Amino acid sequence: MSFDPIVSPEEPPQDPRARKTRARRLPDLLALLRRRPAMDFETLMQRIQLPSLPVTDENMACTTHHDYGRLLARQDMWADLARRINYCDTARLHTPAGEPATLLLAGGARSDLLAAAQDALFDGTEPDPSGIDALEEIATDFPDNYACALVVALAHIDIGLAWRATVSPPAAATHEIRFLDHFRRAEEILAPFDPVDLDAPSLAAAQCALLAGRPQPRQRVAEDYAKLIDLDPDSPRHMRAFGEALLPARYGDYDMLDSEARRTAAHTGEIWGAGGYVWVYLDALARDPGAMTRLDADLFVDGLRDIVACKRDQHVINQLAAFCGIVMAAQSGKARPPAQVEATRQRIHACLDWLLENHLQELHPLIWSQTLLSPGLGPTLPSRRALIDKGRQTALRVIAHCFAEDIEDGNSIAFSSSGMYRLPAA
Repeated sequence: MSFDPIVSPEEPPQDPRARKTRARRLPDLLALLRRRPAMDFETLMQRIQLPSLPVTDENMACTTHHDYGRLLARQDMWADLARRINYCDTARLHTPAGEPATLLLAGGARSDLLAAAQDALFDGTEPDPSGIDALEEIATDFPDNYACALVVALAHIDIGLAWRATVSPPAAATHEIRFLDHFRRAEEILAPFDPVDLDAPSLAAAQCALLAGRPQPRQRVAEDYAKLIDLDPDSPRHMRAFGEALLPARYGDYDMLDSEARRTAAHTGEIWGAGGYVWVYLDALARDPGAMTRLDADLFVDGLRDIVACKRDQHVINQLAAFCGIVMAAQSGKARPPAQVEATRQRIHACLDWLLENHLQELHPLIWSQTLLSPGLGPTLPSRRALIDKGRQTALRVIAHCFAEDIEDGNSIAFSSSGMYRLPAA
């Protein structure tokens, strides 16, 4: 497991709406994890009173929907699963942080099949076709039910992506053929069902997933995602996926990313204010720092403030704080970016201060460890316990560095539902 090191950024430009404060510096976190720094940050970390939740309401909600979908599939209760998916689509049921319940249910329903297929491919063998054939029979038994078709189509998409993810030079052509076969079959299954006519965001999300198999996805990416976001504007998931899909490595470019982020912000303004701009950029920036070349720092900061004003869920606050504190920190060992890009990065990184002081109430360690993990990790991931420990350690170090000048004299800081406050030394 590798972690991107973080070095001390220069003092960021001051946000006129932010409180006046001393410059905060985040040194190389990886180096701090390996050696004892000049300042005793282990001691400083002990002066931070912050509740830590290894299992959060968001985790429990996601697990509940996923496991329920898997249970219904294992018991062949497909009619019940279809009714539940239809209800969740109609009600726009989400987890506290905005994950669509329909996609979690569908994910659970196909999870056993996908796990078996992935295991076979990683072992260098072809997946047993009996699993997907059994799902195909379900779609045949419920020919007019879009929910059953959705599960089968998403299973084909997942298996197709697994074929592409396990490609090796000797068998590259075979893997690509299998990938395209599964995507073509998924498209055939979904063809009779229109997401807008059925008022079904889950179908629109599946159509967006099919972009990976289209010969010219650039021509459809904006239209397909706009349709999805219009159907379910409350979910950040779709906007984040949209931004990543607009990267040059996928189906777009930086100009397209910025223009679509602005358009999304305008279309979702009644819900998110300028927050749509942030959601579209969030995963794109985590994947490709070059996306900052067109980013409007003022609009992005406005969007951050709008998100925390309308979505006070601590899962979201942890996501945004980890993004500003880790993704937007200066990276060591890399060429210095152009001055304008560096100023943008510093401006966003500086938002960590007010996110922590005014909005953080509890620590969700998994978010911090997942933010710190490098993209493109292999199938072997650290244990959940290791991720929780790493996330807590990382978050406390970031907070300790951010407020080092406030606590190095023996004072402590504490976080509560009323915000952060300082405790004098005993």
